[in-house]
Amino acid sequence: MAHSLQAKKRIRQTKTRTAVNRARVSRIRTFLRRVEEAVANGDKELAQAALRAAQPELMRGVTKGVLHKNTAARDISRLTKRVNALA
Repeated sequence: MAHSLQAKKRIRQTKTRTAVNRARVSRIRTFLRRVEEAVANGDKELAQAALRAAQPELMRGVTKGVLHKNTAARDISRLTKRVNALA
């Protein structure tokens, strides 16, 4: 258990940051899921629209520090490949 004021403050800050970051990651996963569902249903227009919406969210996750840039780039690349493969 923290005893100093500084340690107690750091615990409060960590709780706040954790909540914000979990919300960010959850939001990103939602955008990714929308693309996956559109691809699974075979709806190319919806998949393209969902992908266009998901790309900035992924990059925002990178700038906010909740995702590594290579992870986001890999996700975008794989999703783009799957969307383009739709007939």
